[in-house]
Amino acid sequence: MTSKTAGSTPPEDLTPQQQGMPNVNKVTAEDISASLKAGFSDFLARPVMSGFFGLFYAVFGILFVWSLVWLGQVWMIIPAIVGFPLVAPFAAAGLYEMSRRMQKDEDFGWSDILTVMANQRKREMGWMAFVTLFVFWVWAYQVRLWLALILQNASFSDLGGFLNTVFFTPEGWTFLAVGTCAGAVLSAVLFSVTVVAMPMLLDRETNFVTAMLTSVRVVTENPGVMLTWAAIISVTMLLSLVPAFLGLIFTLPILGHTTWHLYQRAVPPAEG
Repeated sequence: MTSKTAGSTPPEDLTPQQQGMPNVNKVTAEDISASLKAGFSDFLARPVMSGFFGLFYAVFGILFVWSLVWLGQVWMIIPAIVGFPLVAPFAAAGLYEMSRRMQKDEDFGWSDILTVMANQRKREMGWMAFVTLFVFWVWAYQVRLWLALILQNASFSDLGGFLNTVFFTPEGWTFLAVGTCAGAVLSAVLFSVTVVAMPMLLDRETNFVTAMLTSVRVVTENPGVMLTWAAIISVTMLLSLVPAFLGLIFTLPILGHTTWHLYQRAVPPAEG
């Protein structure tokens, strides 16, 4: 059964119009808890399909790191692993659509979800992908800059030498401290503009600027709660990377489904 809502297959000639800014709700810790329960329930309802998106993301991460080793770019491994979760919101688009359909008790299969994901190229999701990947590029570039400025006299030709330099030398500690601060700022910016923007663009016809501004408003009007959610995402994702990215098979789908339900609580439905 194919949904007729905005999240599915919009007309080919549809251009999102400028709309008034959506209202945003106050959210609490209870909203996070309820959203996590709903997200876990969605995962259990469709574990194979949900796990597929997590597996795809994990395999991509493994191949990405392997390619860096093969190309001899070992200095990029740490920033790649740390920055990898930045692109997770875009990767979770299929999970948002699954939760949207389950919430409406709509039947769906693989083709329905994959079709919706493919159709996002006709909408504003592509611009959000550009924003996400641009921030990832800035992250990688600034890591290269700090490497040149702080570890300029260091020599590392393999992964072991690089890790030894970073974790067991004063220059390496300085590099980690500066990189962590810079990464925290970039992560905070990206989280603020995407936390509800991604599911909002899939859910309704609006432009990506409105979606980003709405996302920022949700964060600024609920700073404590959203900071807690950001910490949950960060810790969970980073821990999931430890067992060769394989933890993402479970954590990415659960966090993706949860994000949908948190968005539903933070942004009231569009009128009409």
